[in-house]
Amino acid sequence: MHWTRREFAKLGGLGIAARFAPALAAQPAGRPTGYAIIGLGRIAAIFMSGIRNSSNSRVVALVSGHPDKALRIAADYRVPENSIYNYDNFDSIATNQQVDAVYVALPNSMHAEYTIRAAKAGKHVLCEKPMANSVAQCEQMIASCKSAGVKLMIGYRCQYDPTHLKAIDLIRSGAIGQLQAIESAFGFNIQPGEWRLDKKMAGGGPLVDVGIYSLNATRFLTGEEPGDFKAYTSTIDHDGRFTTVEENVSWTMKFPSGIMAACNTTYGGQMEGFYRVHGAKGWIEVSSAFVYEGLRLRAEYFAADGAAPTRLDEPNPAHIPYQFQTEAEHFSHCIQNGVEPKTPGEEGLRDMRYIAEIYKTAAAS
Repeated sequence: MHWTRREFAKLGGLGIAARFAPALAAQPAGRPTGYAIIGLGRIAAIFMSGIRNSSNSRVVALVSGHPDKALRIAADYRVPENSIYNYDNFDSIATNQQVDAVYVALPNSMHAEYTIRAAKAGKHVLCEKPMANSVAQCEQMIASCKSAGVKLMIGYRCQYDPTHLKAIDLIRSGAIGQLQAIESAFGFNIQPGEWRLDKKMAGGGPLVDVGIYSLNATRFLTGEEPGDFKAYTSTIDHDGRFTTVEENVSWTMKFPSGIMAACNTTYGGQMEGFYRVHGAKGWIEVSSAFVYEGLRLRAEYFAADGAAPTRLDEPNPAHIPYQFQTEAEHFSHCIQNGVEPKTPGEEGLRDMRYIAEIYKTAAAS
């Protein structure tokens, strides 16, 4: 399948939402879902751009510790000054009837606190991944949202992207036959001074930041939950960056069907995000798999009758911030139609449990 730009644009609205649940097929009536953005860093800026392009969502409030920055962004998004909050008066957001949901784009160590506070304020929560710094925090977030009767979604934007959905469709259709193995990797050369190098703020190193993409991808590609972990960590560059977190992590997993996965992640070098899925009748590869644009799906598979192989080479034409637009539209549809999101808190909890197991296994190696 090759997408025209018109066909691709349709995925940003009802098409991609309708894929997940029948209740999402109808365009809901009423006003767009109003989001309060908690934390105004790089990823929040992209998310807000996605909302600006969306059909059913809008930015209605900001939460920041930097008043000047908040005022500038508020002017751009027409957010009234009385809907700008700081971290001390955040709880008063409960009385803002324009705010239906919050988007948590803070350092990992703050995800749990602000998810729980938002739930107590009666607001739905879309929280960035990784969900939190520990399994216990994830469990607390889920419990708080359930107790408050609000929805919790984790920002696994890749699960809403057409390229990844196409890979899943090919696998489920049997095009490449029984899966045998998956390889995946993602990493980059981190700069000194990043908050992600502080374990107290980040919860870990590249595994929780970018390795989680490979972990989550193996799960949605196979449709299975992994076990039998083997893992190793290493630090090669002793230049002061890696005093509290690891530089490299490699691990393997075995799925119940017998499918094997091998993954790598790093903070020490450029490692293009990709996955390659090997099946009995062919293979699928997605390059630039975990970034915001430039994804490319390639595949080759053989028919049982010995006909010439089918070959695919399909670039994804979408640009930043399309993935965040579809993510926001899905959550807004869920809120407006009373259905559960495709990537609820339990999805984030599972990944955090597996990450804890990978670290435990690596420590024992």
